[in-house]
Amino acid sequence: MEGFFLLMKPGPKLISFCVLCLSIAGCINPAMQQAAKKPETAVDTIIPKPTVDSTVHIAAVGDMMLGTAYPNTNGLPPDSGKNSFKEALPDLREADIAFGNLEGVLLDTGAPSAMKLKFRSKPYLFKMPEYYGGIFKDAGFDMLSVGNNHSNDFGLLGRDNTMKVLDSLGIHYAGLKTSPTKIFTLNGVKYGFCAFSPNSQTVSLLDVEGAKAIIQNLKLQSDIVIVSFHGGGEGVAFEHVTQASESYKGERRGNVYAFAHAAIDAGADVILGNGPHVSRAMELYKDRLIAYSLGNFCTYRSVSVDGVCGLAPLLKLRIDKKGRFLGGNIVSYRQSHDRGLERDTLNRASRRIKMLTETDFGQPGLSISEDGAITPVTVN
Repeated sequence: MEGFFLLMKPGPKLISFCVLCLSIAGCINPAMQQAAKKPETAVDTIIPKPTVDSTVHIAAVGDMMLGTAYPNTNGLPPDSGKNSFKEALPDLREADIAFGNLEGVLLDTGAPSAMKLKFRSKPYLFKMPEYYGGIFKDAGFDMLSVGNNHSNDFGLLGRDNTMKVLDSLGIHYAGLKTSPTKIFTLNGVKYGFCAFSPNSQTVSLLDVEGAKAIIQNLKLQSDIVIVSFHGGGEGVAFEHVTQASESYKGERRGNVYAFAHAAIDAGADVILGNGPHVSRAMELYKDRLIAYSLGNFCTYRSVSVDGVCGLAPLLKLRIDKKGRFLGGNIVSYRQSHDRGLERDTLNRASRRIKMLTETDFGQPGLSISEDGAITPVTVN
């Protein structure tokens, strides 16, 4: 019997068994017998809850145009665009959300907008074959801005067909007057997305009060609101954020500084700028990140990639589920007309954005290292 007890695991059940044996043997008093009849206390088994990732990972790039079939197919890459994002696929696909600005339309047949052909300067009209939509999908893009100065290159047909193609692929988009916003849920997080531009048929960047109303409404329905804007002048003369209204070739391009701050005041959590075809500074405002321009990322032939125009940053940022910026990284890529998009081990894009940020903002609220690491900085 003694050996039997030694083999049993100590616990409530063993104690009850011992009490029973002693009771039978007459070696226990009635009070002890009564205690033994009490129901044993339940012992909770603590099972660790699965870890829930409270961080949202976003990958964002600037302007994308994978070639144009106008006026003929000579403007398309020889590989039909299949390898456009080859170098950046890991960075794009691993993110919870991947974003970019779609310059131009997805359209197989159709004539350019008559208004565009009346421009005195040479018109750059961007029309990608419809199946190029699958290239964006395969690269991992979840969300595209279609609010820019090339979304109306082929009129109503181009706009409608682009939306039709993106719908068929499950890619979310916003920025046109007919589709100003998008709300969707991914991995349990509800996103609100909107995009703005100073151009025809897009949601106006110049109407700041209207933009604030749109953003406020999205915030009421969403966990995180992501805002894209296409604004500011174009080219190397427009690298700096001036905090004033900008114009380009007689066209009003907005005060992007005032717009971005107003957007965050209205409830935006991330601001992703594009349009100048060069990178611009970044800033942290009310714990929310503003990227004033992510420059060009993948623009085949028809867009200049000389000098700083060839720098192609890919912004990776981490925010919590309330939209607050936690940290990030600028991955430097570079593109040329003959080799396309390539990883830049010299980190020229991140170094350029670091310099612009330090030059344009005395207290940007963040720090950017030479290799592109972004960390929030407490401003006293």
